[in-house]
Parts: sequence; C-alpha cells; structure tokens
Amino acid sequence: MAWTQEGRAKVGDLGVGARLTDAQYALFARFLPPPKKGGRPGKTDRRRVLEGILHVLRTGCQWRLLPREFPPWQTTYGFFRSWTRAGAWDRALTALREDARQSAGRHREPSAAIIDSQSVKTTEKGGSAAMMPARR
Repeated sequence: MAWTQEGRAKVGDLGVGARLTDAQYALFARFLPPPKKGGRPGKTDRRRVLEGILHVLRTGCQWRLLPREFPPWQTTYGFFRSWTRAGAWDRALTALREDARQSAGRHREPSAAIIDSQSVKTTEKGGSAAMMPARR
C-alpha cells in the first residue's frame, strides 16, 4: 500500500498521529494561557509544543527522548509545566467532558458519583490514623 498525501497528513511526520488538525488545535487553544507580556517576543510555535506534549502522552516516551520534529524537550516540558500550573488541562478536560455529555443528550454535570469500597474503608479511621506509622 503506497502512501498518499491524505494518509501522511493524518499520520504526521512520526507515524503516530503527531499533527493536529486546525479544528483540533482551535478546540484546545482556547484553554491555553496567553503568552507573557513584555520581554522578547516568543519564537516557539505553541501548536508544535502542544503536539509534542500529546506525543509524550500518547507514546509514553521520556521527555528527553522527544523526537527532533518537535521543539526541544526542555521547551516542551517548560510549557507543559506552566500550562499545568495555569490550570489549562483541568479547564480543557472539564469543558470537553461537559460538551461530550451534552452532545449525548445528558446534563452537562453528572448527577451521581460512585465511591468504591476501598475508599470508604480508609475514611473510617480518618486523618493521620489511616496512615502507617514511620519506622524508626
């Protein structure tokens, strides 16, 4: 089977779906914090940074083994940390979950929660009594 331009665009440079479509990027870009004010203008492509972060999450590779097609691993990891501190991932996951629930014809917020029996057992003791004492 020969590669077509359409197939290569879907798979990306690395063969693991490394490229985001414009619609996918626009969906997530609204949750990213704006670039910092002042100083030298940034030259890093935030879209490629996001694709690098998703590559690490998708493949499970180490940050230091991020392929050269993405920005340097230090830059990518730095953006990941700053976006995490800014709450971008939490806001994105919450909004996407609510949108998925609404598109399925359900309420945006869940009306029930499930607690497994192990969680209940640990709260019976409560506080520091639930933890093991330190060995000396």
